[in-house]
Amino acid sequence: MFVVRDSSRAAFDTVVLHDEVAGSRVEVVPTRGALVTSFEARGREWLYLDEGTLADASQNVRGGIPVLFPSPGKLAHDSFSIPGVAGLDETAGKSGKLKQHGFARTSAFSEVARGTGGAAWVLVELVDSESTRSAFPFAFRLRLRFSLRGASLSIRAEVLNTGNAVLPFALGYHPYFAVAVDDKGATRIPTRATRAWNNVGKSEIAMGPLDLAGAEVDLHLYDHGSNGATLTTPRGEVDLGGPFDRWVIWTLPAKPFVCLEPWTAPADALNSGEGLVALAAGAERFLTLEIGVR
Repeated sequence: MFVVRDSSRAAFDTVVLHDEVAGSRVEVVPTRGALVTSFEARGREWLYLDEGTLADASQNVRGGIPVLFPSPGKLAHDSFSIPGVAGLDETAGKSGKLKQHGFARTSAFSEVARGTGGAAWVLVELVDSESTRSAFPFAFRLRLRFSLRGASLSIRAEVLNTGNAVLPFALGYHPYFAVAVDDKGATRIPTRATRAWNNVGKSEIAMGPLDLAGAEVDLHLYDHGSNGATLTTPRGEVDLGGPFDRWVIWTLPAKPFVCLEPWTAPADALNSGEGLVALAAGAERFLTLEIGVR
C-alpha cells in the first residue's frame, strides 16, 4: 500500500512518498530546506512550484512548502535581541542576525529514517552548526517527519534543545497552494479574524471580504485562532490544522498560487517575545501540521 523511494528533481536528491491505494504522492527534497515540492492527491497537484527557483541554489525557492525556523516573517532590521520576558530571562540580550523566515528553508537537512508502517514517511533533521550559531547563538536539533496517508500530508516537527540554556524559537510553514488565476475571484478563506496587519500598506486594518483576484494581498491575521484554516477553491478544498495561531494570507496578481501560512508566532517575535516557545535545556517540543485535501 505504501512506498518510499528515491528520485531526483532539478538535480537534487528527492524522497518520494506514495500511497498506491489512494493514488497520492508527495516529494521531499531534504538538501533544499526539507522542501515539499509536490503533493498529488485526488487526481491533481495541490502545490505551485517555480522550477527555476528550485534549480538555482542561490535563490529562495518560490513554491512548495518552505519551512520557517527559527523565526517566521521578517525581523526588524534583520536582527534580534532576545527580550527579558517571562521564560526568556536566562537568554535575554542574546542577539543575532537572520534573514526573513530564518535559515531552515535554505539549509541542507539529512535523512534519519524512512518507513511504510501505517503511512509512507521519511524523517529528516537539521542540527546547529558553526554557520547557524553565528546567526542564532543556540544549540538545537530540528527533525521533520513527513507522512502521507490517503489524501492527507502530516508534517511533525520535533524541536530538541541540545544546549544548556533556554532555546527561544518559533515555527511556521509557507505553503504555495496552486490556484489558477481565473479561480482566485471565487476562492475563499473563511476566518473569524476581526483585525489584520496589512503588510502591503504597512497598517492595521479591520478584516473585511477578501479579494484574492486583484492587487497583491499580504495579510497577517491577528485573531483567527488556532483551530485550523481552510482554503476553498472552485476545484477543491484544503484543510490545515495544528497548534498555529498566527495565519498569513499572501498572493500576487497574475500568479497561480495562494499562500495560507500557519505560524506559531508573529513576525519579529525574537525581538518582541510574543508567541515564542521557550524550550528548557534538554526539553523537546512536538508540533504537527496536518494538510488534508478534498
